[in-house]
Amino acid sequence: MSILEILEFPDSRLRKKALPVTNVTEKEYDLAKQMLSSMYQAPGIGLAATQVNVHQRLIVCDVSEHQDSPLILINPVLKESFGSAESQEGCLSVPGFHETVTRASEILVAAIDEHGNPISKEADGLLAICIQHEMDHLDGKLFVDYLSSTKRQLIRKKLLKIQKLKD
Repeated sequence: MSILEILEFPDSRLRKKALPVTNVTEKEYDLAKQMLSSMYQAPGIGLAATQVNVHQRLIVCDVSEHQDSPLILINPVLKESFGSAESQEGCLSVPGFHETVTRASEILVAAIDEHGNPISKEADGLLAICIQHEMDHLDGKLFVDYLSSTKRQLIRKKLLKIQKLKD
């Protein structure tokens, strides 16, 4: 399975809003499998299609200890959210940085699974945070957007410097 390139902040393609998947086919399932492989290799616990420059509403997550509980959500919609939790978040598109972000502690999300079936998923803890984080990507939002503009600019400058050194 080929590994997909993960876009890095401040790449403008990360800001593009994803479009709904109109028909779940083998193509979407193959993309989800490639995204899972790329996420596991990175290593990470979540990945949105936007991060691999595919602007469709598709996310994958796996917060299990042994990477054996993948979750594929197509066209996810947050139906309910409860509580509040602060956690240290990182992002495959913002490598090397972890910052405190506040999100809902419990959520109910509706989506379509990889077989085209409607599903409803309740989540709390790390999975709830991961799903919300990945859903933000589908709307062109990054976890750094929850930070002060000064901190966001500092991260941006550091990543641009690292990217120049790679080139």
